[in-house]
Amino acid sequence: MRTSAKSILSAAAATLLAVGMAATATTTATAHPEHDGSGKEAGFDLVIEDVSPGGVPAERITDVRCEDDMAGIFPCHKVDLMTYVPLKEIGSVWANDVWGWTDPETQREYALLGTFEGTAFFDVTDGHDVRYLGMLPTHTMVRSGGVWRDIKVNDNHAYVVSENAGHGMQVFDLTRLRGVTEEQTWTEDSWVGGFGQAHNLAINEDSDTAYVIGARRDVTLCPGVAGGPIIFDLSDPKNPAFAGCYGGDGYTHDIHCVTYHGPDADYTGREICSASNEDTVTVLDATDPADVKQLARVPYDTSAYTHQGWFSEDHKYFLMGDEIDELAGTVDRTTTYIFDMSDLDAPKLTGTASSGLNTIDHNIFIKDGLAYESNYTSGLRIFDGWRLDQGRMREAGFFDGYPADDHTGFAGSWSNYPWFKDGKVVFTGTEEGLFVVQTRLKTAAPTR
Repeated sequence: MRTSAKSILSAAAATLLAVGMAATATTTATAHPEHDGSGKEAGFDLVIEDVSPGGVPAERITDVRCEDDMAGIFPCHKVDLMTYVPLKEIGSVWANDVWGWTDPETQREYALLGTFEGTAFFDVTDGHDVRYLGMLPTHTMVRSGGVWRDIKVNDNHAYVVSENAGHGMQVFDLTRLRGVTEEQTWTEDSWVGGFGQAHNLAINEDSDTAYVIGARRDVTLCPGVAGGPIIFDLSDPKNPAFAGCYGGDGYTHDIHCVTYHGPDADYTGREICSASNEDTVTVLDATDPADVKQLARVPYDTSAYTHQGWFSEDHKYFLMGDEIDELAGTVDRTTTYIFDMSDLDAPKLTGTASSGLNTIDHNIFIKDGLAYESNYTSGLRIFDGWRLDQGRMREAGFFDGYPADDHTGFAGSWSNYPWFKDGKVVFTGTEEGLFVVQTRLKTAAPTR
């Protein structure tokens, strides 16, 4: 395992450092930097090098087992590389989000990769022989906003939003991928307007409900929400119906909504959302999307930019990452915050976890007691959450798709999807591409 090396901050990172410091100096969070080329994508140059800034060559790599904490050029622990697909292979210059879909009829598995150009589809059923099936072009394209895209799946349909001006939400019927083995250019099945750009999208598959978040421009469905959730009913998959919105706590950067089955009996069976709202974790009851109610608003001392989080599978805990606390210096190492959600009206911060590095954490997801974190330059980090009741987690494994260093900056792994069978996980490198890895991990929890 290599030693962390905190490098000199880039100009873009330095800008965000100032933003983060300003946020911590006030009680109200400073707005997240606009995705217009002035923020973390300021170095975006529309060029893919033969070797990425993270030190990864632009050529496909397959079947590399993690031995002695290395898989070829990649630092790792208990995670093997099945396939790495470089952006250059699919004619793209930038990757961001990734999601997955398993066809209920054929059981084939697909990765949906967000790129600057649109949404790329891969058949990853055989993780050692990943097949690129082509691209759904972005609905609109501008230089800067196209850097950020978000994808979720419900009822065999993919839903896509972007920071591109006027993009709205694309709807794509994933069953169209059945039987396809060759690359092609795809078209959207339908499109939803009423908002222009959006930074993020969340879906509760149990309730067929979508939450468009971070939309602040050209919002005609519910003016004045200032980036709060815009809610859609997905009962008719190709025709999402506007159901309501909520602007009571300003801008929402990310949100996880569940049909609640946790320990707080007052809310059993209700649509409960935990939102990452710049300087707080904000808990909502969205059972009636036309009348969303705020249950709690929880600040924490080291906040710089409350970014994203995920409920544990028993809904008792919420794991959250602050995207700028490491950069701003409010913490001295990568920090995942552990909130006890036993009382939804009064959640409590009970502990933190860390890889021991000082890289920036991004997206967190939980499967079978393991928390999968995309932590930018330190790659995919995997934590065992069976001691959450003690306010702690232990790092159990990792795969670093950015082997060059561990500097505190916005490069490397942006997101991941861990819900494929047999321990297969896909994750992204912003200037690298798609990684398909196989874990050899299980939670230490004795009941699992």
